Amino acid sequence: MTQRKTYPTACPYDCPDCCGLLVTVEDGRAVKIAGDPAHPFTRGTLCPKMAHYERTVHHPGRLVTPLRRTGKKGAGDFAPIPWDEAIIEITERFRAIVKDYGAEAILPYSYAGTMGAVQHNGYHAFFYRLGASNLLRTICAPAKGYGVQAVMGKSFITAPQEAQQSDCIVLWSLSMLASDLHFLHDVNAAKARGATVWCIDTYATRTMERVADERIVIRPGTDGALALGILHILHRDGLTDDAFIERHVQGWDALVKDVLPRYTPAVVSEITDIPVARIEAFAHAYGTARAPFLRLGSGFSRYTNGVMTARLIACLPAAVGAYAKPGGGLLSSISSSHAIDRECIYHTDWKKPDTRSLNMCELGRILNDDKLTPPIKAIYVYSSNPAATAPDQVQVLRGLAREDLFTVVHERFLTDTARYADIVLPATSSLEADDLYYSYGNYCLQRGRAILPPVGESKSNWQVACLLAKGMGWDDPFFDQTDSDLVAELIESTRRCWELPLDLDKLKSGEPVPLPLPEDYKMMFRTPSGKIEIENPAETPPLPDHVPPTGDDAAFFFVNAPDARILDSSFNEREELTRGHTMELLMHPSDAARLHLADGQRVRASNARGAATFTLILSKRTPPGTVVSEGVWSHTVAGGCNTNALTSQRLTDRAGGSTFYDVKVNVAAI
Repeated sequence: MTQRKTYPTACPYDCPDCCGLLVTVEDGRAVKIAGDPAHPFTRGTLCPKMAHYERTVHHPGRLVTPLRRTGKKGAGDFAPIPWDEAIIEITERFRAIVKDYGAEAILPYSYAGTMGAVQHNGYHAFFYRLGASNLLRTICAPAKGYGVQAVMGKSFITAPQEAQQSDCIVLWSLSMLASDLHFLHDVNAAKARGATVWCIDTYATRTMERVADERIVIRPGTDGALALGILHILHRDGLTDDAFIERHVQGWDALVKDVLPRYTPAVVSEITDIPVARIEAFAHAYGTARAPFLRLGSGFSRYTNGVMTARLIACLPAAVGAYAKPGGGLLSSISSSHAIDRECIYHTDWKKPDTRSLNMCELGRILNDDKLTPPIKAIYVYSSNPAATAPDQVQVLRGLAREDLFTVVHERFLTDTARYADIVLPATSSLEADDLYYSYGNYCLQRGRAILPPVGESKSNWQVACLLAKGMGWDDPFFDQTDSDLVAELIESTRRCWELPLDLDKLKSGEPVPLPLPEDYKMMFRTPSGKIEIENPAETPPLPDHVPPTGDDAAFFFVNAPDARILDSSFNEREELTRGHTMELLMHPSDAARLHLADGQRVRASNARGAATFTLILSKRTPPGTVVSEGVWSHTVAGGCNTNALTSQRLTDRAGGSTFYDVKVNVAAI
């Protein structure tokens, strides 16, 4: 007899929305995925990727058994092996490497292939106990977080639903239709009440074209200068909230005296390529708004000046007192993870204090560095696909191709990275493992249950960490816990971690649970001074100022923007999303005419690090001097290299972040 049941759960992917899902299961298979109308932020809608998540879960390409490499690294030639044999081989190799080189010769590498608190962090304790090198997981947007926190401290970030009451919404460096789709609910609610939406980006994104009322296209890496120009005009024209500044802002007078005079509209126009009239118009729209709401994406922070830029943009709401106004504020990244105590998974007391830390953005250098002591002799990759997503792809692939590098990849599919592995382990999807999900774009928690049996012999991150611990001969009861044991402990930890009580029964049941906020949460400035710190004595320099990005010696700014069909390299397995796709390079017609290039022509973009092949698309969406490619595509692309053959291992000014957008290229016909 057919059994059919629908379960609530959450989307596991690296997106700020963390959608509520309703998954219908029939005879052990997911047959339908729908949005959960009960979710307080995502409100029943799904992006095209998750609308048919069952096609990923039950994809014929899912790995179903451990594999051992039989051919050349990168060729993808493997033979099945049993789980016990795989664990023995991994742990024996680890023990040998520890004996010969020390545990720091082993590097775990992961990021946000799953955002569940258990599976995202499930290997941490194992590698701390082992003494492996620590990985600095900074590939996304730590510069934005660091910069905003330098101004706002650990204050609550404005909830997205506040935007419904705003009359002026600013989408800054946010490709919302690709990477924050559900904020559109709040934007549309505000527009229905008469709000104006401004969009600032390096090219005309689909969000800019379809959502914005007012558009500003900015020269890449100059967002900080624009912020200073706006602040200059706000001060010059008496548009600041002086009473708010006097009571709640530290350093405004110093900024006015020492920095703002240098950033006149004419100077800022020269830096940003934005006409003076547009700078003036935006500053006045923001300064005269009843409740301006600023939503920050992350692109602006992926330059070598990323932290400084974030500090400067974070000054804008302070200047106009936006936090004191219903509907006003700043939404960057929300720390819903603060509602739980992840230490119950981390076990950081096992972390050896002198263990070295290596930055994931420099993986290419790390794997090829002959002088690194000890050298990396093993890499264990999970919840990530660095062969496609790490910067300076040519160097990364060269490192992964080393025959003396023992590589293990725990994955659902034979990804670009898995093709270089010595051992591949099959991983569960989010529907096959227990977890607890938090969002970084809204205030909500949700439990996910294992509502399907594992596909083939796949195992969760936590389950494999426990197997490896046993294989190393460790008998600590910590590794006897199940995924659901850890979820239960995380749920219980909310009692001490979140200052207002949650509905724990609802959370345990799998329903989405909003995190309650204090009534005056926007005005609780949790900084050392108790004020918004435009001038922060703990920072160098204490006052923020624009610093030009580093860039490259090449002709065109190169922006690698998100594509709505995929998420980094995830969903490349879905034929209906990727069928017929070739990497495309958007170029302004005037640039193409100057270079004698034609629409649809195959071109080569290159710089000192590498080259990638694209199909040229002539488009006025990108300004002259800037070329754009959308999406991080898999090894199936022509030539085997994607946009990350062009990106750099340079780090941001602070926080060790990636500089994916701080890139220039030359473009030529093939």
